[in-house]
Amino acid sequence: MAVYTDINEDELAGLLATYDLGQAVAFKGIAEGVSNSNFLLETDLGRYILTVFEWRTNPNDLPFFLDLMTWLADHGYACAAPMADREGRTLQMVRDKPCAIVAFLKGLSVRRPSIAQCREAGRGLAAMHVAAQGFPEQRPNDLGQAAWAGMFAPLGEAADRLKPGLAETIRGDLERLAAAWPEGLPQGVIHADFFPDNVFFAGDAFAGAIDFYFACTDALAYDVAVALNAWCFEADGSFNITAARALVAGYEQVRPLSAAERAALPALAHGAAMRFFLTRLADWGSTPEGALVRPKDPLEYERKLAVHRSAPDLVLFGRS
Repeated sequence: MAVYTDINEDELAGLLATYDLGQAVAFKGIAEGVSNSNFLLETDLGRYILTVFEWRTNPNDLPFFLDLMTWLADHGYACAAPMADREGRTLQMVRDKPCAIVAFLKGLSVRRPSIAQCREAGRGLAAMHVAAQGFPEQRPNDLGQAAWAGMFAPLGEAADRLKPGLAETIRGDLERLAAAWPEGLPQGVIHADFFPDNVFFAGDAFAGAIDFYFACTDALAYDVAVALNAWCFEADGSFNITAARALVAGYEQVRPLSAAERAALPALAHGAAMRFFLTRLADWGSTPEGALVRPKDPLEYERKLAVHRSAPDLVLFGRS
């Protein structure tokens, strides 16, 4: 989450006039994340999040995201359900940009998840995969393995500025991933950004997930790999096998992994680290001037890439 687009009082009032959500009593930007502008909106009837979709989000993808969130909420999954206006529309425009208002989800995200919370995160991810079964829409993963070489092509100099010689190392990773990328794994709707800041807890219990704006159709085990990278590395860059075992065990309480999915986890985790390294590297030098946003350090994921490169079967120790 972030703020790139300011919304003034008149624009907010005009937007709310199309809903039955009450009158605004408080409104402030949320300075987290990197992709869209987000605001906490409180009215005399409730609390909501207003998201203004920025340059990275393809407007043609927005119906998929919003329909998915509605589907999940309707099927009992705790997520931020989109609010419909009086004509049943969940997608609106403000400042000539698409936007949506979603329900405020109760709970707290954690910066340093406990082992119990890693287990619950895994369970919550699997519950999303199960709840999304039967969702009739599909969206290709435009940040998947097929896109990575093209994403990196203009970023070689930026990589070497971060760390001399890094560009050659990344090109080697990309070649290995292209050769080893698994095929034929079970597919479905994945969150694709299941990070601790997108997961809410009530104590140690999973309370819900937010920010489905990278969701797509891909291998379900790839979502597990994204989560292993996001939840199971320590601040010093080491991989926490205990946390990984807990996350996978929590996932398998709801949806057991197949033998092929387990075997694919090392390549999938290496690839998931590559995906987030590349988008962070692209964002690092391109944040618009004046934006209320903190770009995330690509070197965090460069360190994770190094772990996967040097110990390619490490994540298998996280099997339950």
